Amino acid sequence: MHFRLLSIVLLLVCLSVNGQQLLPPIQNYQLLDYKGGSKNWDVSVNNKGELFVANNKGLLHFNGEQWTLNKLPNNTIIRSVESIGDRVYTGSYEEFGYWTKNKFGELGYTSLTHLIKDHTFTSEEFWEIFPSKDGKVVFRSFSAIYFYDNNDISVVDPPDVVSDFIEFNDRLIVAGGSVGLFEVKNEGLVSLPNQDILLGKTVNDMAIFQDKLLIGTKLHGCFLYDGSTLSPWSAPMNEDLKQHQLNKITVLGNGLLALGTIKNGMYLYDTVSQRYSVLNRESGLQNNTVLSALLFKNQLWLGLDNGIARVKLNNPISYYTDYTGTLGMVYDMAWYNGKLFLGSNTGVFYFEGNELRFVSGSQGHVWDLEVIEGDLLCGHNTGTYKVTENSFELVGAIAGGYQILKVPDASSTYVQGTYNGLAKFKKLDNGQWEVIKIEGFDDPVKQLCFETPNILWAAHPYKGFYRIHFEKGTYKKVDRIQGFENEGSPSEYNVKLYNIKNNIVLNSEGTWFTYNPIVDHIEKFDAFKNYQNKELLFFDEQYFWFVDDKEQKAVIHTNLKGDSLIITDLPLRERLAPDSQNVVRVNDSASYITLTDGFAKINTNGLKSLSENQELPVPNFVVLKDQKVKYSVLGESVEIPFGRSQSLAIEVASPEYISPHYYYKLEGPKEYSEYAETGFINFQNLPYGAYTLKVATVGMGNALSKSNSLNFEILPPWYYSWWSLFLYAALGGLAIYLVRRYNRKKLERKHRELMERMEQEQQERMAKLEKEELAKEVKLKQNELASTTLNIARKNEMILELKNMLVMNKDKFPNSHRYRSFIKKLNSSIEDTEDWKRFEVNFKELHEDFFERLLKSYPVLTPKDLKLCAYLKMNLSTKEIAPLMGITIRGVEIHRYRLRKKLDMDSSENLSNFLITF
Repeated sequence: MHFRLLSIVLLLVCLSVNGQQLLPPIQNYQLLDYKGGSKNWDVSVNNKGELFVANNKGLLHFNGEQWTLNKLPNNTIIRSVESIGDRVYTGSYEEFGYWTKNKFGELGYTSLTHLIKDHTFTSEEFWEIFPSKDGKVVFRSFSAIYFYDNNDISVVDPPDVVSDFIEFNDRLIVAGGSVGLFEVKNEGLVSLPNQDILLGKTVNDMAIFQDKLLIGTKLHGCFLYDGSTLSPWSAPMNEDLKQHQLNKITVLGNGLLALGTIKNGMYLYDTVSQRYSVLNRESGLQNNTVLSALLFKNQLWLGLDNGIARVKLNNPISYYTDYTGTLGMVYDMAWYNGKLFLGSNTGVFYFEGNELRFVSGSQGHVWDLEVIEGDLLCGHNTGTYKVTENSFELVGAIAGGYQILKVPDASSTYVQGTYNGLAKFKKLDNGQWEVIKIEGFDDPVKQLCFETPNILWAAHPYKGFYRIHFEKGTYKKVDRIQGFENEGSPSEYNVKLYNIKNNIVLNSEGTWFTYNPIVDHIEKFDAFKNYQNKELLFFDEQYFWFVDDKEQKAVIHTNLKGDSLIITDLPLRERLAPDSQNVVRVNDSASYITLTDGFAKINTNGLKSLSENQELPVPNFVVLKDQKVKYSVLGESVEIPFGRSQSLAIEVASPEYISPHYYYKLEGPKEYSEYAETGFINFQNLPYGAYTLKVATVGMGNALSKSNSLNFEILPPWYYSWWSLFLYAALGGLAIYLVRRYNRKKLERKHRELMERMEQEQQERMAKLEKEELAKEVKLKQNELASTTLNIARKNEMILELKNMLVMNKDKFPNSHRYRSFIKKLNSSIEDTEDWKRFEVNFKELHEDFFERLLKSYPVLTPKDLKLCAYLKMNLSTKEIAPLMGITIRGVEIHRYRLRKKLDMDSSENLSNFLITF
């Protein structure tokens, strides 16, 4: 109840503050947004806040994030819609039925007209649907009333046109066009008494208001019916309703009404104060013809002749918007003489009641409006002026009054930053202002900030900032200008200056700095380290107003100690002017913010109360989609094949909230946590496994609602499925078996090779031993052959010596026969064949087939030639061969010569070498 009363109070503030048209924010949805027809005949909302609209093209469905157009099978215009339970009933041309959602959240239609018995349509269109207290669903056309109950339809067919109906005091009241009111009894109509005042007046809507029936007519305003007596409604605005053609009545509660017209939009009326405001084309509504209206949790939905609108009635921020373009961008505001003055790029304006008026002569760019010494001074493009409702008087002719600031501890003395340096303002005793240019500084000065009465900080729009020193007690001439170029100093571009609790604070390109007078140095300002890339709009002893310079443009109201409120109102964010926004504080609970096309009023108490008391709606999961397929989010968990999980889109919606933001947290094999500007959350290339997605609605001050959870599982890829793992295990076992078998075979082969190598080595060792034995034997044979040959040679040599001795002593033999006998025996000893046979046997053992090969090659060789060849193969010299053959050395040489001829050898070839290698 407290929250409801707060909403009404805030709405009253929006309707009546100081007369000007301060209105709650309006969000318009155009044809390009919902992609349907222009006319929206009826609106309905389910318990989740989802909107259903009877549109020229079909049934529009808005889940808070996106619009969907659902067409009837016959593509006819839908005239009425009503959400009842999990069904959405609609009425069309000779057709009515209901829509239900499938597992993907898509609407499907079921017709009910086949249930009608013994009744024929007469070109009927169904304009209204409502659930009666007895559980029936009632459909109204201009010709008849249809009651649907448990798959049965009954019809009441009145004689006159039916223009509206309503349940009042447990009675079904029917408006019969211009012939009055009737009550439905026993499937017939009974005229109500005492209603002559309605005759001839077309009733087009009725509502129960303060226990009475408020009856709206097309051209004659409203009437009240208490159950027995009918009387005209005495509200002053009734005359406006007659003029602008009342069409719809919506009860807002606590004495508040919303009255939609055909010609002038929607009237928001407070019956207690009898004040009202109008939502129309001039105040931001995109169309003045209201065809339908519905209140849902302090949000007023409007179906228009061209478009749809949503009005946030309990919003603590109200707006004034100049749709004519006359006002332009507002740069400053001030309260003066009980009126609100506005300074814009087109001049100075003020409010007279609800009407914005222009101060004559003020045309041009206004930079500053300040109430000083009882005067409203305007820093103007052409100079500085004193402003009243009826005058615009020049005070100082120095062009471009950016900012005017009081000199500390100096009476009625001010310094102003201008296009051409500094100006001194002093109010004289006679009420006039003395204005002089301060000499010694001629650069433009956009911002000023006093450090001490004699030290002034000034910011140039492009050249940086200066610390300006004045002589004590005078402000006619600059004494000294101090600049800062040390490392780490702020950038020169667009520096902002502030004196915050006697500290000089600078903002440059989103970074905060402060001046340290002890070391005369610029350094980082740690108190604002959490507010980088934010502009300071306003501050006092307790609170600071920051605005985000980046895309979000959220306004932050904080005391820097944990008491912080983030204002993310979409109309405010869209209309803030970077580097030109300004906050004007009126009192402890109300402040104004300048906008590109007007201004906004912020009720800070309302903001805090709203953020403390508002229960944020839990977001709904709409659908989960991969690259090709949609999945229902109604089950306990969603299973997604790995092949389609590279890109997942989860749609969430919080239809109860205007332009909601979300906070989501993904838990699973891969984790994320992030804020989302819209309800479309995307994930890329998630690994397989089970996930839980938790999503909460983000409210004012970054407060979070209770989270909603969605469980989904990305199935393993085919190569990680159970049968794949089984196959991998089988292949692994097979691989192990094959490897073991291979290793066993390899081991056996190695063992066999080793055995063969051992055998071969054994054989080689045996062969080596045999070879060594043979070599020894050959050596022995060679030695034996050499010894034998040597012995034969020595023997023959001795015999030859004896023969020579006998030849020399031939004369001493007395008997010549005896001499010849001795010589013959000696020759016989030299030519002994036994010696040669023994030599030949030993030689053949060493050179087995030498003689055979030699004879085969050279058949002309004689035995004597063979003997010489044998001695030459043994590499014996001529001297050694001679005694063996029993001839002289000369005889050996002649024999060698002849042998060379038989062997057909050239004289250059070595005979011994030839035979040795043969």
